[in-house]
Amino acid sequence: MRRPRAVTLPALYPRRTLVVGSVLALAVGPVALAPEPGATPTPAATTPAGDRGTQLYLEQCASCHGVRGQGSQQGPSLVGVGPAAVDFQLSTGRMPVSREVSQARRREPVFSAGDISALVDHVDSFGGGGPRIPRVAPGDVVSGREVFAANCAPCHGAAGSGAVLTNGWSAPPLYDASATQIAEAVRVGPGLMPAFPGQVLTDQQVDDLTSYVRRLRTERLDPGGNPLGRLGPLAEGLLAWLVVLVLLVAGVRWLGRRAAE
Repeated sequence: MRRPRAVTLPALYPRRTLVVGSVLALAVGPVALAPEPGATPTPAATTPAGDRGTQLYLEQCASCHGVRGQGSQQGPSLVGVGPAAVDFQLSTGRMPVSREVSQARRREPVFSAGDISALVDHVDSFGGGGPRIPRVAPGDVVSGREVFAANCAPCHGAAGSGAVLTNGWSAPPLYDASATQIAEAVRVGPGLMPAFPGQVLTDQQVDDLTSYVRRLRTERLDPGGNPLGRLGPLAEGLLAWLVVLVLLVAGVRWLGRRAAE
């Protein structure tokens, strides 16, 4: 009797099933399999170039945010956050983090611009909408100053230097933010910052605001001398009155001594 021909694993399962199994294995963890005696090692399958976002996400993000962005105890859901939120967190270096923190700080981005774009597209594939990455155009600085004073200065300071908030949170300085990152923060509202949708601030107002905030960066050179903590005109006015008051008191005391002689 002829022995039945051995059927290999690829013949029983299509290639797509094997790829899905590989993805699940990455999500669950490595599983050690004992090779058959005398078996020739099979080269590890590589991720296709067009699937760079999936590879990066599984390596750097899935352990906290879930394989499909559903979230976990270590990280919030990414479904519906939108490309602007993902691009902001990655381009400012706030994500990924090695440990859970209450507020991630700005640092050099971990990924290149191409990898960030791939990750943004992958997270966007989870669905749910969310703000798109804004297209920023030059705006009116005078109008932008009015928008900044009304909506941003109370937390970020009149000069955009940042300030301490409550419960260990802080409003970061704005000098290193790009125009796109400023517009993304306006639309997304990262951290304790409120989001400003188009019904609250129009695209033109956002363009004006970004132009003004970028102007603050050039004024950071402090041509007048001491920046006084960049707390704005109120602090400068109080210091000026204090100096005047000290001079007046000193003048009065000097005149009093002269009169007594």
